[in-house]
Amino acid sequence: MDMGLSNKTALVTGSTRGIGKAIAIELAKEGANVLINGRNHEEVERTVNEIKSNFPATFPQNAAADIVSIQHREALFCKFPTIDILVNSMGIYEVMQYEDINDEIWEHYFRTNVLAANGLAKFYLPSMLKHDFGRIIFIASEEAIMPSGLMPQYCMTKSMLLSLSKSLSKLTIGKEVTVNTIMPGPSLSENVQQIIEGMYPNDDRIFSEKEKEFMTTNLPQSEIQRFIKPIEIGKLAAFLCSPYASAFRGSPIRMDGGMVPTIF
Repeated sequence: MDMGLSNKTALVTGSTRGIGKAIAIELAKEGANVLINGRNHEEVERTVNEIKSNFPATFPQNAAADIVSIQHREALFCKFPTIDILVNSMGIYEVMQYEDINDEIWEHYFRTNVLAANGLAKFYLPSMLKHDFGRIIFIASEEAIMPSGLMPQYCMTKSMLLSLSKSLSKLTIGKEVTVNTIMPGPSLSENVQQIIEGMYPNDDRIFSEKEKEFMTTNLPQSEIQRFIKPIEIGKLAAFLCSPYASAFRGSPIRMDGGMVPTIF
């Protein structure tokens, strides 16, 4: 299916690995010119070259920046003043006990997972409205609506993204501009795969067998009993960016593998 994204410019934050990279690849596959973002310039450049090699008809560019920094964001805006698609994928997470989370940690998570994404949306949304086309996607988590209690500082920020998405969507009435949130369940990033492998040292089983044991023991509520693949999230994001998804407005779109037990 042609998603109608040829020659659209898409900024995907945190796109040198994991979910962000998978989204960037799927957008490039649909003909979009992706702006690859990360803090490490060389790592970003390697990803740009990889995408250019695989999708030579597109024009990926290096958008390296620490988007938590206001100064870095402003430099990014000068280099790329207009875009068609913004996917806020960059974020941090860590298992932490509530009593160990001080105000500095709360503020760090808020600035990283919320204010950085909001700063980009605030800058790019007006030009999207002016040109009557735009897509903004926030990547949240099932933890936004079903906190496990293991990462309260993370869950708080992901819940905030749902509210922010809905508020911004109210500004797009009558325009071909949408703002939505994807809530993936447990996903197989490079970091997660390393953690799982590390839990089973000296175990010569293939990864899928270790994964199945981990899911059965630790996440029995998952209905798919495996981690969600980043490519699956990437394909969903590509569809939401397309002109065919204009009826999704301020929507919290669950892709949780059946983790959340409620109807809504």
